[in-house]
Amino acid sequence: MDSLITAAARALAAGDPIGALKRVALREDAPALALRGIAMAQLGDFVRAKALLRSAARAFGPREAMARARCAVAEAEIALVSRDLGWPAKALDAARATLETHGDRINAAHARTLEIRRLLLIGHLDEAELMISEVNPTPLPPALQVAHELVIAGIAMRRLRTKMARVALARAEHAARDADIPALTAEVESVSHILNAPAARQVGGGEERLLSLDDVEALLASNALVVDACRYVVRDSRAVVSLSTRPVLFTLARALGEAWPGDVSRSTLVARAFRAKQADESHRARLRVEVGRLRVELGTLADVSATDRGFTLEPRNATEVVVLLPPVEEQHSAMLAFLADGESWSSSALAIALGASPRTVQRTLDSLSAGGKVQSFGRGPARRWMTPPLPGFPTILLLPGPLPGD
Repeated sequence: MDSLITAAARALAAGDPIGALKRVALREDAPALALRGIAMAQLGDFVRAKALLRSAARAFGPREAMARARCAVAEAEIALVSRDLGWPAKALDAARATLETHGDRINAAHARTLEIRRLLLIGHLDEAELMISEVNPTPLPPALQVAHELVIAGIAMRRLRTKMARVALARAEHAARDADIPALTAEVESVSHILNAPAARQVGGGEERLLSLDDVEALLASNALVVDACRYVVRDSRAVVSLSTRPVLFTLARALGEAWPGDVSRSTLVARAFRAKQADESHRARLRVEVGRLRVELGTLADVSATDRGFTLEPRNATEVVVLLPPVEEQHSAMLAFLADGESWSSSALAIALGASPRTVQRTLDSLSAGGKVQSFGRGPARRWMTPPLPGFPTILLLPGPLPGD
């Protein structure tokens, strides 16, 4: 490897893409193409970066399997950053295996981290946690240690283990100082801001207040019955009942939770659950049926008792009832939570991340676009969607993955 290639590689490792391009911008050999591709990716030109990396992979000879594997890992990272979740994960796994076979443990670890970050993004927390536990970060360079600790922090935040998340972020901050790469430092600061930002609202006893992730963790561990409108579950410290597929029942549970310890009139419940302006006898009959179903679903958590004017919620073991709401209530909030990360998403990537059909996602995007809440650029398969980050908008509680006890 010649001196210019070595100098360019060192510049990229230090987060200096301009310095790398000054050394290899006019060269067309395979190593230079690969380094130019990585430099363009660091500058944000992902389309050009992918084209250069693919050219480099073709230019490397059949005996240069390790070099081609490194190109595949770089392309996988670009796909992850640009939210191209349809990029073949098997290609990354094959590249990682090749790197391990040839003794390139650092780039193999980087490939493993990318696999874990993808799993975290789409909510496969159990798989991500298992894979990250198998990685020893000690021999890794500081930049990869930052990525490793951010993954640990991300998993901990999704699972509401805030102490673990803060410890991981402290290690990430220390590694970022050692790496001395401004982009890494900014990423650590961004995650720290999310950890300290309001994550939910608590409604109960006629009061409403904003909660941090620490507060949410403490609330879920307390002796309270929580009607969780972020995850559409009803839970106490012992059990969790999901009502995510029973919207009418959850609407009733939320209305009863917000009024506790008081009751809610039948006409109010009919209006909220069935969106009927006036309750007739058929609505009242349906309300009785749905209340009976809710009573069965809640089981040992709570009872729904009739009063003279309506119904009230009576927890069996908890000492109080609170309702947990997003800081900003918004239709299609889960999709907006993904788009609020500042990256551009394809509709197919959103479908993968949300576990929804591409047609449903496209209809939702069209609706949000008509309301001016999201914007797109490009056409056809290259079309991407994004929105400016919303101040105070929830991200952690709306993204996929189970909370404690789920």
